[in-house]
Amino acid sequence: MGQRLTMLAARLRGFLREKRGNVAMLFGLAMVPLMIAAGVGLDVTRAMLVRQQMSEALDAAALALGSSSGLDQAHATALAQSYFSANYQVDQSSFGTATLAPFTWNASGGTVQLSATDNMPTVLMKIAGFDTMAVNATSTVVWGQSKLWVSLVLDNSGSMSQGDSGGTKIQALQNASQQLLTTLQKAAATPGDVQVGIIPFTRSINMGTSFVSSSSIDWGEWDAPPFNPGSTTVMNGTMSVADSFAITNVRSTSPTTIIFAAWGPGDSCPFIDTNNNIISPFDFKCQSSGTNGASTVTKIPSSGNICPSIDNGSNITWHNARYYNGCYTSTKGTGTVVIAKGSSAACRNSNNFGFSSSNCSCTGSNSSKTCSTQVWVHTWVPNSHSTWSGCVMDRQRSGQQTMTTAGLRTAAATDYDESNTQPSSGDSQFPAENPASCPAASVTPLGYDWTSLSSQISAMQPGGSTNQAIGVEHGWQMLTTGAPYSTPSLPANTSRYIILLSDGLNTQDRWWGDGFTERTTQDGYIDAREEATCDAAKADGVIIYTIFLDIGGTDGYSAPLQYCASDSSKYYDLTSTSAVVTTFNQIAQQITDVRVSH
Repeated sequence: MGQRLTMLAARLRGFLREKRGNVAMLFGLAMVPLMIAAGVGLDVTRAMLVRQQMSEALDAAALALGSSSGLDQAHATALAQSYFSANYQVDQSSFGTATLAPFTWNASGGTVQLSATDNMPTVLMKIAGFDTMAVNATSTVVWGQSKLWVSLVLDNSGSMSQGDSGGTKIQALQNASQQLLTTLQKAAATPGDVQVGIIPFTRSINMGTSFVSSSSIDWGEWDAPPFNPGSTTVMNGTMSVADSFAITNVRSTSPTTIIFAAWGPGDSCPFIDTNNNIISPFDFKCQSSGTNGASTVTKIPSSGNICPSIDNGSNITWHNARYYNGCYTSTKGTGTVVIAKGSSAACRNSNNFGFSSSNCSCTGSNSSKTCSTQVWVHTWVPNSHSTWSGCVMDRQRSGQQTMTTAGLRTAAATDYDESNTQPSSGDSQFPAENPASCPAASVTPLGYDWTSLSSQISAMQPGGSTNQAIGVEHGWQMLTTGAPYSTPSLPANTSRYIILLSDGLNTQDRWWGDGFTERTTQDGYIDAREEATCDAAKADGVIIYTIFLDIGGTDGYSAPLQYCASDSSKYYDLTSTSAVVTTFNQIAQQITDVRVSH
């Protein structure tokens, strides 16, 4: 019995000394602050996410206000709320509702501060009795009052009709440009502080028909006939310049050549063979009238007008895709021209190709048979300048001659196509043309008639090939005081910008390219002209932004656009149409100095 009592006493003393149960209790008590600490970490992370989202939404709302003018307090509040709500991208059922704090709006103050707060519901901090956590954010935007001149140089080539799921490239360009105009208009402290010019381009530039009487336009190429070999006196009548031109006799009979004076009303087109193929040295066929793009014909109309069709550039490469603005008239002259000799001589061959029986007749027989046709005096009559579409091609470059009614003009000594020289006479002027594809939208000179600027953007349509070089030249000319766009003197504290957007690579200008190839040797010549023009414009103080709209990244890069940008931060390579609006907004914020200060 005593032994048992001794063992019980020992066990009681051991129980009193035992610490293993205390560890469990202490651990249980320690779990409470650990869980609270973990909850704080989780909820703080959630609060940081909410704050980031609020800050970004506040920045968007403040930038929208900073780019606006003419708003009263109520409209400013509504605008800020709409931008904040659209950009606050969190689940408000889980993270709470962010509230935009009241603010004071002063459009002319140059600054606006917006704040927001959110009593975010907690997750684990509720254990400690904290049901919500206050999250606050503030954004301050300032805007400058500097003056701006902006040239929007916009690609209107045919490939702009392509696109992706976001729409066509031309639609993206138009939407972005319209928003840019709105931002620029609102950035002006007073009307005229910000002025914009629009230069749509393809291979050519549409300056507008209002320039038809301007001294800035060169009509030499417009008025010139397609060939001008010299003059001589033939038969009994004095031939005009073209009448003495020898044309290969494609009817397989003597003589081997026939002078142009032989062709008149009802005769076959003198520029084609019996299979309706163009013969050398011509690059064109006949068309039914002097209207550019009229239907081609194999016979000279009864009017006697011999009207060259569009040039294919086979012999005169710099006339590729050029329309000839006029026709040769046919006036009956004196005498005849021998068009065939020998036993097989005839006015027309078996497929009715040759000279009309009204003009031509044959005498003699066998080897002595001779067929002669009426002499016609041809006079080149250019189309009236009133039919001009407003389109011009590249200005003259050094070493290149120009065709005129008097013959080839002496080669230029200056690269006018790379300069902002004032157009005055000859090669410094802009050569009028009616190309196969002239931009539908014409140039809008520098100004702040925002309705007119918007209308010209809406008028843009895709068509034609790409010549970024001519766009840059006119964009620079737009920012240069004087002709052709009547640009005023540059006000003090005015920054000049060119924003150049193109969806492709150069494919054709006045001298090189066919409008379809890319990165060929000839296309490289166009690139070089563009880069030289950009160098000169940047040296003149113009800041250039370039945007390459490369849907899907199929082309990868644009060397001339990269080169032309004033620095690497001002070159954008976009692979989707949706990115155009974002990029234009970024540029707008940069050039208008609307920025988040903190």
